[in-house]
Amino acid sequence: MEFYIIKILFLSTLAFVFAILMAPILTHYLYKYKLGKKIRNNGATPIFSQLHAHKEGTPTMGGVLIWGTVLVFIIVFSILSNFLPGDVFKYFNFLSRAETLLPLGALIITALIGLFDDWLDVRGKGVFGGGGLKLKHRLLIYTLIALVGALWFYFKLDWTVFHVPFLGNFEIGAWYIPLFIFIIVSTSFSVNESDGLDGLAGGTLLIAFIAYAIIAFSMGRYELATFCGVIIGALLSFLWFNIPPARFYMGDTGSMSLGVTLGIIAMLTNNALLLVFIGIIFLIESTSVIFQMLSKKIRNKKIFLSSPIHHHFQAIGWPESKIVMRFWVISAIGTAVGLIIFLLDRNY
Repeated sequence: MEFYIIKILFLSTLAFVFAILMAPILTHYLYKYKLGKKIRNNGATPIFSQLHAHKEGTPTMGGVLIWGTVLVFIIVFSILSNFLPGDVFKYFNFLSRAETLLPLGALIITALIGLFDDWLDVRGKGVFGGGGLKLKHRLLIYTLIALVGALWFYFKLDWTVFHVPFLGNFEIGAWYIPLFIFIIVSTSFSVNESDGLDGLAGGTLLIAFIAYAIIAFSMGRYELATFCGVIIGALLSFLWFNIPPARFYMGDTGSMSLGVTLGIIAMLTNNALLLVFIGIIFLIESTSVIFQMLSKKIRNKKIFLSSPIHHHFQAIGWPESKIVMRFWVISAIGTAVGLIIFLLDRNY
């Protein structure tokens, strides 16, 4: 166990250092090729456009720093462990068919789709109506990726059990597939909606991945915990440059991929219901969007001045940094509650 603690901390730190060194290179090319955020002012979202007009031109696609670091680390240590003599690199290899292959595949595939979406947004392409993918296209992508994951769990891993804290495991058979899809889609959608202020998505995702690293480690899933650790290290370096005023933004290549990956890790640990607490901010953000849409459609009135809810607080005069830090506090409290429930449940 001591070795795995060292392994996780070492690779997390190394990921942070690597990403910190790579960030200026990434930033250079983002600015060089003018891959900056576009703030659309078409009259559909006047409050948002006014509040964020000053962010026009700030590079997006910063999520490449996060998933790129994870991909480099998992490939390099896997190659070194297979081709170099001795056991040192074998110990640091964390590519595992049972624990990390599926979340890695989901991370990279979704990241590439998000990268394409960011490119459409930056270039103002009209393939999907201008400004990147629409909500319905994103939900379709989330669903397709979740379906692949659900089928992998159901047929490859023979996974048909869903855990409810304090009540135990429930055999749900084929119902596991739609439940899996719902959790992945709702998590990825919620994370994506939270990516709207400097440091907001990055900080709350950091807290969430720390929580699931602890959960995975406690369950003896050490490679999965290491995978989370590398994401944590890369996220920390991203936050170093994303804290207001942001040097670059995460973009859909980061928020989409990390949202899907978080959901899959929650399912791999069979502690998806803890997302209600660990991802409390994500839940609040997506719920505010859903309520706003329903209210506008049914009552023809808005509940919030702007949604997601962090834009509402901006609209009533809260400074951006105050919103972000208060949301971090709420996220940390929710995560603490989630971890307490996890630990009590294990001893129940």
